[in-house]
Amino acid sequence: MVAGPAGSDRPDRFIPMLNAARSPTFYEFDSMDLLKLYRELDDRDEEPVVIYHSHTATEAYPSRTDISYAQEPGAHYVLVSTRDADTVEFRSFRIVDGVVTEEPVEIMESAS
Repeated sequence: MVAGPAGSDRPDRFIPMLNAARSPTFYEFDSMDLLKLYRELDDRDEEPVVIYHSHTATEAYPSRTDISYAQEPGAHYVLVSTRDADTVEFRSFRIVDGVVTEEPVEIMESAS
């Protein structure tokens, strides 16, 4: 997850999360880890800006499970597909009340 100041839509702080399912085809966060994370976000006046994960065998499009887990209407849900070693699929979506809307993505070189 990438968090940012509440209401800013600015990605500011990377927060690594573990896949509690320990599966190459399914992800889920530990409920205690999520509780701790959301308390920390509240304390810092932050919110999730980007929530991302990979799809190892399917296209970079939200699955039914992804859609059902999407509880942050202001977040960008980024998916990366690794199904084809020669092609990178990197896509971003908004998911609000079960409705998936793709966003344009522009990949830019780093300034450093």
